[in-house]
Amino acid sequence: MSSTRTSDAVAGTTTGRLTARGLTLAYEDRTVVHDLDLTVPDGRVTVIVGPNACGKSTTLRALGRLLKPRGGAVLLDGTELSRIPTRKIAQSIGLLPQTPVAPEAITVSDLVARGRQPHQHWWQQWSDEDERAVTSAMERTDITALGDRSVDELSGGQRQRVWIAMALAQETDLLLLDEPTTYLDIAHQVEVLDLVRQLAAPAADGTRGRTVVTVLHDLNQAARYADHLVAMKAGRIVAEGRPEDIVTADLVRQVFGLESVIVPDPVTGSPLVVPGAPWSRPGPG
Repeated sequence: MSSTRTSDAVAGTTTGRLTARGLTLAYEDRTVVHDLDLTVPDGRVTVIVGPNACGKSTTLRALGRLLKPRGGAVLLDGTELSRIPTRKIAQSIGLLPQTPVAPEAITVSDLVARGRQPHQHWWQQWSDEDERAVTSAMERTDITALGDRSVDELSGGQRQRVWIAMALAQETDLLLLDEPTTYLDIAHQVEVLDLVRQLAAPAADGTRGRTVVTVLHDLNQAARYADHLVAMKAGRIVAEGRPEDIVTADLVRQVFGLESVIVPDPVTGSPLVVPGAPWSRPGPG
C-alpha cells in the first residue's frame, strides 16, 4: 500500500507551530528515523502508533528536544529548537517521557510542583498562580489525596498519574506524552485519555485548547481519541490523517502484520480493529 497523507491537519486548521522537516534520528551508528516530515495540528490530539522499535518514542523525544537530530530539524513557530533557549522551550513544550525517574523520597505534591519551575524567577519563587496550577493538575489526575505521600510508596499506576499531573502543572501550550497509559488499569487509561481530549477542547470563550502529541500502543484507543493519527513503521510515516480516513485492514496489515476487520466503534463511531485469523477457541476439555 502506498503512503497515505490525508488530513485536515494540512489545511487551514493547522498553523504549523510544531513541525519536523527532513528529520533523521540515530543512536550512534543506528538510524532509527529516516527523513521524516510532520506537521502537528494546533489545538488537536495527535497520536503516533506503530510496532515496537519503529521510532515512535524517538520521534517524540526529538520533538521535545531531548534528542539532537542527525539530519533535518524540528521547528517551533518556524525556529529550530536548537536555537531556542532552554527556558523558553520549557515554557512552551511539556514532555512526559516513557520512564521518568523521581528523586528519592520526594512527595507527590513536591514532584507536581516541579512542573512550575520554568515559570519561576529569582525574585519570585512561588506564586498564587503556581499554587492554582498545581492544585488543578492534582485534582484533574485524581491524586489530591496522595499529596503528602512519598512517590516511592505508590503503585505504578499512581506514579504515572503523578507524572502526568506534573506535566499538566507546567501549563504549556504543547504537551508531549510518551505512552501515558503505561501501568494503568483500563479505568484509569480511559480517565487519562478522556483528560487528554479535554485538554485539547476549545474553552467556552472560544480559546484554542492545548496541542497534544502522544504515543500509544493500543490502536483502538488511538483511533478513538486522536484527531490526527500518525502510523509509523521502520522509522518512516506510512500514513497520517483522521482515523476514519486512514485506518483500514490494509493499513493494519502493512504496519502491524495483522489480519483484521475494521468495524465502527459502537460508542464513538471511530474505527475499531478486530483481529482476524489465525485464532481459534480452545475445544472443551
